[in-house]
Amino acid sequence: MSSIANTDVRLERVFDPISLATLNAKAEMLERLDNKYVVGAGILHRAAAELARHFDILEIEGRRAFTYETCYFDNSDRRSYFDHHQGRRQRAKVRVRKYVDAGLCFVEVKLKDKRGATIKKRLPYEIGKFGVLDETALAYVDGVYFDQYRHEFPYALERVLDMSYVRMTLVAKEGGERMTIDSGIRFFAPGSSHAINDDHFILETKSANANGIADRILRAMHQHPTKHCSKYCTGIAILNQAPRHNKFLPALRKLGSVPAPQTAKALPGREIEAAA
Repeated sequence: MSSIANTDVRLERVFDPISLATLNAKAEMLERLDNKYVVGAGILHRAAAELARHFDILEIEGRRAFTYETCYFDNSDRRSYFDHHQGRRQRAKVRVRKYVDAGLCFVEVKLKDKRGATIKKRLPYEIGKFGVLDETALAYVDGVYFDQYRHEFPYALERVLDMSYVRMTLVAKEGGERMTIDSGIRFFAPGSSHAINDDHFILETKSANANGIADRILRAMHQHPTKHCSKYCTGIAILNQAPRHNKFLPALRKLGSVPAPQTAKALPGREIEAAA
């Protein structure tokens, strides 16, 4: 039995369920301060009981772990990647995300405000358009970028990276805080792909002040935020899609996936086509 299955069983035992409607009413968190942690299965298992005292788990039709598929868009020079690498405040990540189990799809744009908080804007999208940005989607990206930064979106977009993973979502019983648990992470780019070891999990805490209940529980277990742990940027680095990745090395080391030239191995049955 895999570590993902073991973790899922543990979570089903210790967490109380919460519906999607109640979760959104308590903590939709489209604007938040967040921390990311890379932890092993053992740490997550040990943290589960304490987390369950303070958090419920999203459950939809009896399911508590949900498959996400995401394609990211950047320009040919990887401008979005390097904006993150250089720590620029005015930056954006553009993606189309498919919520596989729910049969939903959104265009999503992640931005930063003046205090460094993450702002996520999203537009419902036809699931059949996953992998492309049509004129409506591009206009939406331009609009939310202009609203935030007061100038036009600066570069043309093409599909550069796909990923998939399984996510569990926790929400604080008192509201105002969320935590996601991602596992089974897979990256796909033209000609290459990579699977993160199933014993590694990316946890993301989302709260008003970046020092919520989950952060304190993890800190008590000697776990500290993993800096520069964007899944998009780590995927680009792992698959050698950009020439520099030193800023992301701490996250890459924790994930056990420091890239080396020509080491990304293809996974069976999945590849994205190079942009025309």
